[in-house]
Amino acid sequence: MSLLNPVIHFFQAGGIFMYPIALLLLLGVAIALERLRFLARSTRENRDLWGRMVPLMNQGDYAGAEKLAQESPSAMGKVIAYAFAHARGARARATVEMAIEESLMEVTALLEKRTHYLAVFANVATLVGLLGTISGLIQAFAAIASLNLAEKTDVLSASIAEALNCTAFGLLTAVPLLLVHAWLSTRTGELVDSVEMASVKFLNSLKLEPAAA
Repeated sequence: MSLLNPVIHFFQAGGIFMYPIALLLLLGVAIALERLRFLARSTRENRDLWGRMVPLMNQGDYAGAEKLAQESPSAMGKVIAYAFAHARGARARATVEMAIEESLMEVTALLEKRTHYLAVFANVATLVGLLGTISGLIQAFAAIASLNLAEKTDVLSASIAEALNCTAFGLLTAVPLLLVHAWLSTRTGELVDSVEMASVKFLNSLKLEPAAA
């Protein structure tokens, strides 16, 4: 309990603007954990699907490979299954390439879902912290102008504490959220690149006519 007392005092001294910052922090942590689990699961599913599809494709068993792609919930499965559907009735490579690009756009949006909120929350937390700082300083100047000397010290110290605590809490919330956002964006980009690479390898394995010059 002795360890929590300084934290509780810090939070209480920050004033009312500490609560929206705390809410942004909780929402950011929830989104970050959900995205971490989702990306980790997607990576495992993609790796598992590709590991089972490659032997079938090398053997020329495209029907079996298509069945695996259709049954897989992975991002790679969605893209390759969509490509299979268009390759069945098309002889031109460009047609399948367009289908892959279209499916990649949908998959990318799914993989990037909610990640951008972390950067938004970080910026808002910083701004709310600055708003708390301004509020505390306004109270400090108002105290100097309207109170007697004995009361000025207490009100001034409380107002300055609110100002500094809000700024500190806003930055303590924003910096980790920005770092997590950057890391998740990198992981998402790597995952999209792996799906795109697998799609190109799949496309190259098909016997399709090149686009006319």
